[in-house]
Amino acid sequence: MKHTLTLLCALALPLAATSAFAKLPAPSPEAQAKAADTAARTAWNTKTDAYLLCKAQDQVAAKYRASAQAAGKPAPAAMATPPCVDPGPYAAAPTETKPIEASGAHSPAPTAAAPPSTNQTSAQTNPAPKK
Repeated sequence: MKHTLTLLCALALPLAATSAFAKLPAPSPEAQAKAADTAARTAWNTKTDAYLLCKAQDQVAAKYRASAQAAGKPAPAAMATPPCVDPGPYAAAPTETKPIEASGAHSPAPTAAAPPSTNQTSAQTNPAPKK
């Protein structure tokens, strides 16, 4: 019984491993656009978080220097750091959309190049199947 279980596990392992190498289909354009928008929003969130952290650090340093001076202790000189840069409000990248006229939604029907009917009879266009 123990050998059967070992043999079963030994056969199941390669089958499970081959499914890990299966290729995924290419993402659709809509999925790519959504992923790009998510990446842009994440980058903006990172910049915003860095800005808020920079402002908080400046406030803590200013309060520390003020409390040290109030206590009569010499306050260390402030280090030269780059100024905090506000990333501004999030602006999504404009999506490329066709105007209604280019999409064909309101376009008139094309001009007919041939008459809609022919001189053939129904029996000629749809012959009866042979039995």
